[in-house]
Amino acid sequence: MKKMLMTIFARTPIHVGAGNSVGAIDSPIMRERHTRIPLLPGSSIKGVLADLWEDGRGEDSDGRKLFGSDDPKNARAGRLLIGEGRLVAFPVRSSKGSFAWLTCPLVLHRFARDSGRPCEEIPELEGMECEACNNVTNEQNVILEEYLLKRKKIPDESILSGLKEICSDPVWSAIEEKLVIVSDELFSYFVENTCEVVTRIRIDGDTGTVAQGALFNQEQVPSESLFYSVIAVKEEDEECLEKLKTRLQETGNIIQIGGDETIGLGFCSVELIPYKEM
Repeated sequence: MKKMLMTIFARTPIHVGAGNSVGAIDSPIMRERHTRIPLLPGSSIKGVLADLWEDGRGEDSDGRKLFGSDDPKNARAGRLLIGEGRLVAFPVRSSKGSFAWLTCPLVLHRFARDSGRPCEEIPELEGMECEACNNVTNEQNVILEEYLLKRKKIPDESILSGLKEICSDPVWSAIEEKLVIVSDELFSYFVENTCEVVTRIRIDGDTGTVAQGALFNQEQVPSESLFYSVIAVKEEDEECLEKLKTRLQETGNIIQIGGDETIGLGFCSVELIPYKEM
């Protein structure tokens, strides 16, 4: 198999709905069931990429070759194998440096496995321990939201440089100053409880008040979140990855994922980078 890694950096908040309400949230986002970490379904990513081909999925078209066709008379599978978008780093408010990017040992181990980029010195952390960069550290403490964390040391340079090189968005260049590694348990807590929740309404044009049944709360992954997706093909179909890379470059390496495109949600910087054999 030939693989590439597609990084997805949220320029605006992303809402890929789970389709069922949870407590006070009427429209929650998709999450992993066992960790509660937000994810971007592979089907959502595939649909967005397929829409980049204006020629559709007609016979002998690149769109049909790469993404397949559901034509009942001539169905076929696409040659691109597109994995789900997994979270690498999640932004959280910080008392110093405005905000910090959070990650955890589980996420780093996953990323190393999926990208072929081994991360050295992945820490073992418990409770309120963390590894943090100086830009978000006050003496030896890190304050994220209302929580006080104790810094053990600065994250290993191999982790910082390895993460910086996977995304060229100008905002992401600050990762070496803002990374905080926390325990798996604390990371799961933050990604479940500090996503954006916005109240959406629709105004009745006749009364000037909220339309009946049009008030709801919607959950969103915050901007500046970084995801990645593994995209693979068989060796003989390697040119499919180049076709995808070229088409993304033609769009300025910007795609829109999830709902509410017309109000600016889901716009992301994307790029394809090589998979490194471990």
